[in-house]
Amino acid sequence: MIRVGVIGYGYWGPNLVRNFSELNGSQVAWVSDLRPERLELVKARYPSTKTTTDYRELLDDPQVHAVAIATPISTHFELALQALQAGKHVLVEKPLTARSEQARRLIEEAEQRQLVLMVDHTFVYTGAVRKIQELVASDQLGDVYYYDSTRVNLGLFQHDANVLWDLAVHDLSIMDYILPMHPVAVSATGISNIPGQPENIAYLTLFFDTPLIAHIHVNWLAPVKLRRTLIGGSRKMVVYDDLEPSEKVKIYDKGIDIEGAESVYQMLINYRTGDMTAPKLDMTEALRAEARHFLRCIEHGQKPITDGEVGLRVVRILEAAKRSMAERGCPIELALR
Repeated sequence: MIRVGVIGYGYWGPNLVRNFSELNGSQVAWVSDLRPERLELVKARYPSTKTTTDYRELLDDPQVHAVAIATPISTHFELALQALQAGKHVLVEKPLTARSEQARRLIEEAEQRQLVLMVDHTFVYTGAVRKIQELVASDQLGDVYYYDSTRVNLGLFQHDANVLWDLAVHDLSIMDYILPMHPVAVSATGISNIPGQPENIAYLTLFFDTPLIAHIHVNWLAPVKLRRTLIGGSRKMVVYDDLEPSEKVKIYDKGIDIEGAESVYQMLINYRTGDMTAPKLDMTEALRAEARHFLRCIEHGQKPITDGEVGLRVVRILEAAKRSMAERGCPIELALR
């Protein structure tokens, strides 16, 4: 039985507690939060779970094997570092840290202590994203030409991070999982419509060494909620709509076929318009699959799919995007390996 402590019982913490409580092989031993009224909710629903406003009580318990952190970004590094130094396996809500040097430090600490460090990039564990990764890996899409995502809604405005760190982080983790290559440069533009607050609208473009481009639009000030991604390949194309109740992934046998010619002026472009298929997806709750994966990695000493290195690559892109945004979209080169 793996005993888990959860630090943070605000927006995401209750979901972590619920999943670890319901999974076989794990037990939520502690929940820590600074607000006593939130801990009263824990006591009412999980009477056997200990609660505290001081997370150090949780870390000092030798019966706690793992810690899940669901707190503001600015606190991730210090909490995760202390948890690792206390000998606990760690799952950290996205993004891993506020700075790349902090992420590297956590990776080194986990490696030295032979502990699991995993980032809560939840979308990677959805049946939809796993299916898309399978399509790319098996070459069913052919050469990937573009990744074009829109992720917008009204709120929730954050005070310690801009919209890229809140929403684009999802697409960056998805791309890291499904694509066999990493971006080499990033350009970003954005604006804040509320004085003194972080950017609430942003556009992110990622460049690769191959003929592939990625574009991500994120917005906290949209009249409707959209979660739609287009992925175009030389053979087939995919529409991924996370808000669709059933057919979240649609595969289109559409594209172009270019017949060989001696010069560009003699090329013949044929447009292919085939069928659409909607594959059957694993509908297991993503966080349930992720929590189960975390437990298995602890039990078997395995490397998580979304390990610290993945978290570090995502943070480096976000840092570069911040620099680019400050320079009005000037491309910033990346070194992700």
